[in-house]
Amino acid sequence: MKALVTGANGFTGSHLIKALMQQGHQVAGFVRQTSDLSRLAKTKVRLFYGDICDRAALQAALNDVDVVFHLAAYVDLGLVDAARMEQVNVEGTRTVLAAVAAADPQPKIIYCSTIGILGDTQGQVVDETFRRTQAGFSSAYDRTKYQAQQLVNQAVAQGIHAVSLMPAGILGPDDPHFGPVIQLFLRRRLKLWPGGDRITGVVHVDDLVEALILAAEQAPAGEHYIISAGELSTRAMFQLLSQETGIPAPAEPPRELVRLLGNLLDPIGRLLRWNPPLSRERVHYIYDRCVRIDASKARRELGWQPRSLEETIRELTRDRVL
Repeated sequence: MKALVTGANGFTGSHLIKALMQQGHQVAGFVRQTSDLSRLAKTKVRLFYGDICDRAALQAALNDVDVVFHLAAYVDLGLVDAARMEQVNVEGTRTVLAAVAAADPQPKIIYCSTIGILGDTQGQVVDETFRRTQAGFSSAYDRTKYQAQQLVNQAVAQGIHAVSLMPAGILGPDDPHFGPVIQLFLRRRLKLWPGGDRITGVVHVDDLVEALILAAEQAPAGEHYIISAGELSTRAMFQLLSQETGIPAPAEPPRELVRLLGNLLDPIGRLLRWNPPLSRERVHYIYDRCVRIDASKARRELGWQPRSLEETIRELTRDRVL
C-alpha cells in the first residue's frame, strides 16, 4: 500500500503512520509548515507541507498514492474558533476530495469521521443505518464534521471510492484530550469530576488505527463503520482506573453547581477569548446529550477485534509521568 495521511502529526495520525510503516507500507504524511512534529520524531516518514485547503500542495502529495487517510481535523468543544473549525473540517475535506477527483489514477479515501455526526440519540442505541433526528447541532465540531461527512457521501455518489469510519471517544497513553485529566488523577489531584452517569463509547487509538487499515484493505466504496470497543459511564471508567492504581475515584460535584459554573465561565471566556474547562456547551455534553452506538458491523464485516474496555482503560495508566 502507498498511503498518504493528512493530519499525520496528530494523535491518531501519528499512530497510523507508525503502524503502516511497521507493516511495510510506503507512507507519507501531510502537515502544515507550523505543525508540531514531536509525535513523528522517531520515524523516517516522508512529509509533504501545506495547508489542508491548499489543493496544489495536496495534489503534489497524491502522486503515486493508493490510499488517502484523511484524518486532519480541528477537534475541540466549548468556546472554539468556529470559522477556523469550518475551514479545516469542511473546506479541508472539500479540498482533499477535489484533489483526489483530479488524480489519475484516483486513490481511495478512508475518512475519519465521528459518532458525533449521528447527533443526540437520547439514549437510543443506534447503528450505521440511523439517520439523525436532532434539530440543530450540539457544537461547532459536530456541525462541521456532519457537513464534511455530507461532502464525502456526495463524492461517493459521484464515483469516488471513499469509506467513512465514525470512532467513539479515542483514548490512549498519549491522548491530548482526556490524557491531561488522567495525569491529574495519577497525581492524586483530581478530586472532583462531573457527570458520572454519562455513558460514552470509547476506542483505543491503536484499535482505531487497525480499523482504518482494515477499511483500506477490505471495505467497499461508500461504507460507514462505527468504531467503538464498547460503552461505559464516566463513573465506571474512573472505578476501573481506581482498581488499576489504588487511587480513589474523584467525587462528583452537585449538578446545579456545575451548571452554574458553566453559565458563569461562558461569558468570561468569550470576553477574554479563553476556552474555559466548563462552558454551556461542555455542560450540555456532560448532562444533556447522549449518543449510544452499536459497533458490531466493523467486527462482523472487517474482522475488527479491538481490545476489551478494561484493557483500553488500563492502557491509560501506562507510561504516565507521576
